Amino acid sequence: MGKGGGCVPSKKKPPSIAADDSTTNAPLLPIDNNAAENAAAQTTSPPSISKLKILIVFYSMYGHVEGLARRMKKGVDGVEGVEAALLRVPETLPPDALEQMRAPPKDDGIPEISSAAELTAADGVLFGFPTRYGCMAAQMKAFFDSTGQLWKEQKLAGKPAGFFVSTGTQGGGQETTA
Repeated sequence: MGKGGGCVPSKKKPPSIAADDSTTNAPLLPIDNNAAENAAAQTTSPPSISKLKILIVFYSMYGHVEGLARRMKKGVDGVEGVEAALLRVPETLPPDALEQMRAPPKDDGIPEISSAAELTAADGVLFGFPTRYGCMAAQMKAFFDSTGQLWKEQKLAGKPAGFFVSTGTQGGGQETTA
């Protein structure tokens, strides 16, 4: 911060031209008394502004992360000019394993993300997943692994993203996953 990057100006950096009011040699332009009328005549209806689209991509086995994702959607939808869409990461475990783990069914109308390429259509992305022993769920890891080509081609460069996590215990991995 001491090198001109922070709030305090650097002593080594010369002051900007805009800060020096004593050297204004710019010619004065004539005043146009009809400027307001001309501006009003040129005003047209504002162009329709499309809403920013935020994808909330999540994996939830027992519904905890899904609950967080729904609350995230409610918050995003509450911002004017922004809309959110929920997408579920596909399950990789077989049905009999899910039954033995007593995982509830996931038939709630939230569509699965069909491919990582869907991320390119969004203006921003939020990812949600459970943490298990300091790692993200394997299903989410498999999804992230499928985005390799997008990163290689820089199709997600500059796209804002964030994440949210959930774990069942204090010290259950969120401190190393997040």
